[in-house]
Amino acid sequence: MGARGGARLSQKVGRKKRRLAEGRAELQQRPAEGAEGRAEQQRPLAEALHIPGPQRSIYFMSSKDSPARLGTEFFNQPAVSLARAFLGQVLVRRLADGTELRGRIVETEAYVGPEDEAAHSRGGRQTPRNRGMFMRPGTLYVYIIYGMYCCMNVSSQGDGACVLLRALEPLGGLDAMRQLRCALRKGTAGRALKDRELCSGPSKLCQALAIDKSFDQRDLARDEALWLERSTPGPGVPTVVAAARVGIGQAGEWAQKPLRFYIQGSPWVSVVDRMAEQRACSPE
Repeated sequence: MGARGGARLSQKVGRKKRRLAEGRAELQQRPAEGAEGRAEQQRPLAEALHIPGPQRSIYFMSSKDSPARLGTEFFNQPAVSLARAFLGQVLVRRLADGTELRGRIVETEAYVGPEDEAAHSRGGRQTPRNRGMFMRPGTLYVYIIYGMYCCMNVSSQGDGACVLLRALEPLGGLDAMRQLRCALRKGTAGRALKDRELCSGPSKLCQALAIDKSFDQRDLARDEALWLERSTPGPGVPTVVAAARVGIGQAGEWAQKPLRFYIQGSPWVSVVDRMAEQRACSPE
């Protein structure tokens, strides 16, 4: 490099040093009061270097900020249409340590209100236990069966109407789900649970998501620990099977009404009804 080239390089280095020194002097002259003042000091330098400012981490976002979260308007529909609408949506449970458990709903049951002989609200009965069925759409109704297992329902449009969530396809947090199931289930304690066994039943999914009676009467549209998200559409439209509900043999004609809905072919469904599947696939 010649003498002239060396001189030009020295001039460039000198100019950069002067600009940097001027920038530092400007920052020192600005008042700094707490965090806002420090952020104000750092902003010119960050902009000069094209460094983006701090972004809000998704791990500290409120569940209410999720653009996919379904609100009250989703739940405000009759029980049968809501039971169908639930299929394919994603239920999210955030544990106390921040772990998120996710599962796609693949099976539901509709309970249409006081006229439904299988509903806890049959005949219009309102008790402290079933109060959630008469609250605003999206309210959780969690009850205990056999003195130890929980089942989770979501109230719909119409007094005393709700939807029972029967089965999920586990999507995220499977290790945590497995630990929760193993800690709470009775019998077969030494056998490792398969993925398809984690949430294939109403009480199983409550165990896997750590849902207990404390969730009763919470609002699924606003709760911070449990919410519903709209699923990303898949490549095709799944076939929905309408079958008789499970375990309601004493409900007369209501025992045979096709008010259980599930996604055909899903290995996570709790009970498969072959005859109902044939009807679902047969032409009108």
